[in-house]
Amino acid sequence: MNLQHVNVKLLIEDFGDAGLERLIPVFHGWIQDRARPELLLDIADYRHVPAGPGVVLIGHEANYSVDNTDNRMGVRYNRKAELDGSNQDRLAQAAVAALSACQLLEAEPRLQNGLRFNGQEIEIFVNDRLLAPNVEVTREVLHGELESFFRKVFRNGEISISYDKDPRRLFGVSVKAARRFSVADLLANLGGRD
Repeated sequence: MNLQHVNVKLLIEDFGDAGLERLIPVFHGWIQDRARPELLLDIADYRHVPAGPGVVLIGHEANYSVDNTDNRMGVRYNRKAELDGSNQDRLAQAAVAALSACQLLEAEPRLQNGLRFNGQEIEIFVNDRLLAPNVEVTREVLHGELESFFRKVFRNGEISISYDKDPRRLFGVSVKAARRFSVADLLANLGGRD
């Protein structure tokens, strides 16, 4: 199965809906300063949607957001353009992009240290229902590859992996590490910067 359109969401400690407003000028700065490798275009404000997408930085190849889907606040990277390479390469690219964005947000003075990765939880989605339908066969085919990827991310530490099994939703997997990691540690584990 050739994965494309990989999304990575890093769960963060409580940022609060009020904190989302502070992201708008930060994301405008990212557009102006070309702070990300993708072409960034605009911002969409969905703060009014309960348990929704929050504030989205729209790009040509990918979107970045701080969203509260399913009442789980996190920094989300949504790869829209196809990438060459192996599934491991595409998973790593999306994870490094999400981690690098989270690192920038953690260091952003306008957020007053208000955004912090929770150190343990990451969600991955494939935003292509045709390519990766949320069915048992997809889980069986991808489990080994995802487990291998998560073992690299969390340095072979103890992890628990769970799948969203609702066929109406995107194929998604959640991992929780037994211990906390910093964003810098996870980036180092993946050997990367974007």
